[in-house]
Amino acid sequence: WISRHDPSSPRWWFASTAIPLLAATIGPLANVLSIAALVTYWRETIFIDGQFVSEFDGVTFADPPWCFWLNVASLILGFLGNLFLLLNFTQRIRYIIALPLTIILWYIATGLLIGIIASLHIYAPAVPPNEIYSQGFWYAVMAATCYLICSMILMVNMLGYFMGRYPDTFALTDAQRTLILQSMLFFIWLAGGAGVFMRIETDAGEQGWEYADALYFCDVTILTVGFGDLYPTTDVGRGIVFPYSVIGIVMLGLVISSIYKFMRQIGEENIINRHIERMRERTLELTVTNSIDLVEGNHGGTHRWGVGAARKRFGKTPKKIGKEGIGAPKEGRQFAPTVDATSKSSRMRNPNIPFPGLGKRKSKMLLLREEKDRFDAMRNIQESTAKFKKWWALSGAVTAFAILWCAGAVVFWRTEHDAQGMSYFQALYFCYISLLTIGYGDLAPKTNAGRCFFVVWSLIAVPTMTILVSNLGDTLVAKFKAWASRVADFTVLPQDGIWRSFIDNNPWLANCIQMRIVKKRVEHGFDVADPEEALPDDPAGHSITSPTIGNEDPEEAADMAATMTPTLPELAREANGPLPTQHALSRRLALEIRRVAADLRLGTPKRYEYEDWVEFTRLIRSSSRAQTEQKDGAGEDDEEDEEGLVEWDWIGHNSPLVSGMSESEFILQRLCESLVRVERRK
Repeated sequence: WISRHDPSSPRWWFASTAIPLLAATIGPLANVLSIAALVTYWRETIFIDGQFVSEFDGVTFADPPWCFWLNVASLILGFLGNLFLLLNFTQRIRYIIALPLTIILWYIATGLLIGIIASLHIYAPAVPPNEIYSQGFWYAVMAATCYLICSMILMVNMLGYFMGRYPDTFALTDAQRTLILQSMLFFIWLAGGAGVFMRIETDAGEQGWEYADALYFCDVTILTVGFGDLYPTTDVGRGIVFPYSVIGIVMLGLVISSIYKFMRQIGEENIINRHIERMRERTLELTVTNSIDLVEGNHGGTHRWGVGAARKRFGKTPKKIGKEGIGAPKEGRQFAPTVDATSKSSRMRNPNIPFPGLGKRKSKMLLLREEKDRFDAMRNIQESTAKFKKWWALSGAVTAFAILWCAGAVVFWRTEHDAQGMSYFQALYFCYISLLTIGYGDLAPKTNAGRCFFVVWSLIAVPTMTILVSNLGDTLVAKFKAWASRVADFTVLPQDGIWRSFIDNNPWLANCIQMRIVKKRVEHGFDVADPEEALPDDPAGHSITSPTIGNEDPEEAADMAATMTPTLPELAREANGPLPTQHALSRRLALEIRRVAADLRLGTPKRYEYEDWVEFTRLIRSSSRAQTEQKDGAGEDDEEDEEGLVEWDWIGHNSPLVSGMSESEFILQRLCESLVRVERRK
């Protein structure tokens, strides 16, 4: 049981965030479809003047009065349900009141529409072959389906609330609020434009348009499909197309952009983070298991840190692995000398943890290398997650595209088969040119059911195709661009030093070239030694080929040298040395803050090497260790040996690499805290 005031469980993120936004997007669409069902008669005759005409040339006739007024009631209830959902989002009405009202109203609207459809089919049906159901009837079917889907998914949202998975509020971000507003405005623009074009073409057009026809025209216009089967026949209608299409396309683009950003956001916050967590836990489990095996093998028996303790800590039995775990050297060592497992406070909480000082003390060099293994393991997890992030988004978009393409083709195949003999392959072709907004016009919906389904299907499918293209730009297109740029560097647009870089990246090629040069020297009788090594030194003691630093500021050169990435041997020597003075420590912290602040302004987030992290950590700990040393009169070297040079486990849950901040932000925040601490002591 999770408290309602705790953050929502990662497994319930879809119910807590995506479902309300999905309902807020489908709800206005259901209202538009319900309007089309209300203002259009549901039956028409296609046998006129002794001959059959196409379904679009048929003449509609009035429905029973009870059908009309129940349809009005359904539309009103649908609008009220959408209104309560909007008031719930804006927190004007409490969640526990507004959401049940929305669900109930939409369920009643669904029931009324289903009841009207069934009653009309039973008591006043369209008698074939002279009569058929019009577009209004099929729009009622679509509206009832949308209301039903919205009600059912909102019930899932309420289920999560009653189970305590998330609080009784919709904590929407600005992007999510914008998505709701843009969706409502888009459907208002679509429905309002249909009313305008219907009135223009009915009053002055060559053929009268019903509202359903105008809605289809506005849909193919805004989506830029344009089959050509329906077009304005008056100058007024053609003139209105100019502003209407431009504004509609812009609004559609904004909606698609908001949907794309929302999908990326929920993907990064939930799916990607869960993927990182699973890989981290799996790597940590393998590391712990191998360390236990090594300790047990070295001591010839069961160590105090045994399988039972590991099971108690990690909640599961470690699995066997057939190769060395991460961070396990060939010679035996104790487990993870990090602050989480071996600090004084941790030993007080868990007395079963062995005291590191009881075993053989390890050198600083060995300790750093073992921690570097774990750091490299976390870097590998980050790299694999970055690839997973790109290809997961692409695979999801491809799957959605394939479902809409193939499933939509099935519907069009069944609805258009009798009217124009459409095969399934032709339906696939029609859906494809519609998804790509090509719209040749050789195939188009010729039935009332097909045209109504196309309006709903296209409003879902075309944005999906746009999102797919965006994901392709992040993956396949980016790879092709990099490959093409690489080829151009060697061919039509050569860059300086490109061949030298290529040779440096392929050591075997450099070795072959060097051996060939040596062989030629031997053949021509030259010395095989490197000529640069034989150059004499100048009287000042500098090599002729080496640059001089006499003109540089010594203090500036010292600062630059101090901020360069140290090596592992240098870090090991510095760790054994005395603590720096407060003045030297303040200066060093200021230099590192300047360096990290510059990294923070980079376009691509900076990723620091392991040696950089150890140096940052040493400075941070020195700022707090100096005061303790002054008060206690004793150094902290023993404690440092116990805790290790890094104060966290790189693969653990408190690793700075999974803190949610960029590495530069994390380091800059702690360096500033350390500098404030040092200056306060002054």
